[in-house]
Amino acid sequence: MGALEGRVAIITGAGRGIGREHALLFASEGAKVVVNDVGGALDGAASDATPAEEVVAEIRATGGEAIASHDNVVDWEGGARLVQTALDAYGDLHVLVNNAGILRDRVLVNLSEDDWDAVVAVHLKGHFVTMRHAAAYWRARAKAGDAVRASIINTSSTSGLLGNIGQSNYGAAKAGIAALTVIAAEELGRYGVRVNAIAPAARTRMTESTPGLADEVVKPADAATFDAWDPANISPLVAVLAMEDCPATGRVFFTMGGTVRLFQNWTMTTTLAREERWDVGELAAQLPTLWA
Repeated sequence: MGALEGRVAIITGAGRGIGREHALLFASEGAKVVVNDVGGALDGAASDATPAEEVVAEIRATGGEAIASHDNVVDWEGGARLVQTALDAYGDLHVLVNNAGILRDRVLVNLSEDDWDAVVAVHLKGHFVTMRHAAAYWRARAKAGDAVRASIINTSSTSGLLGNIGQSNYGAAKAGIAALTVIAAEELGRYGVRVNAIAPAARTRMTESTPGLADEVVKPADAATFDAWDPANISPLVAVLAMEDCPATGRVFFTMGGTVRLFQNWTMTTTLAREERWDVGELAAQLPTLWA
């Protein structure tokens, strides 16, 4: 029996890349999967239903259970339909994996309002919309006396948690997702819902287009060499976080290749303190000692 046997999972952005690998692994571990993908271009400008349908076909060809969804996670009603799709098809929902995203990389002085709005919408609002509708379902179940053991896995990024030039829109959204994860974990635990996030490093359309990464993410020439950038390396951690008995919640994990690391939230370190208000000149002189 698989680690996710009987679990019903929604995976957004599951038509390609990391999301596709999530869907394939989840199905192989016994989950029933709603493969959500609008089939958009990297910048979100186009749509094509084919990727989601192809992943569903792959899963069904190996005896798994999956259906496709083309709802847009940015749309409020689309998020509601996505959750309802899982309920109509499989009668329940246990796992939500938020993975959908786009890129419009530019340095701040060249970033347009539309570039900002589109990226923040797909990533940050897209996570909120699906979480909100799934959480409402789980809260209703919990208040009705049902035992809920649900899991949300969000997708953050080192671009937001550590910073990356040319990705102020993407990084801000990804940092927001990490904060949303921590807060949602505190709020939803009472209903039996755990919330975690990953910050993955893998070969995807996004990383292949990210300045400075294109040359690093190529496949090894020798097929026998471990491919640390293979997107399939990311999915085992997501599967573990989706398991019914996984204890983790409110955590953000970095994962790449065979490595999993735990991020620490923003933490205060060195201190300047006195028992009276600072004089501007004195504080200006002492402030650099905080990071010296």
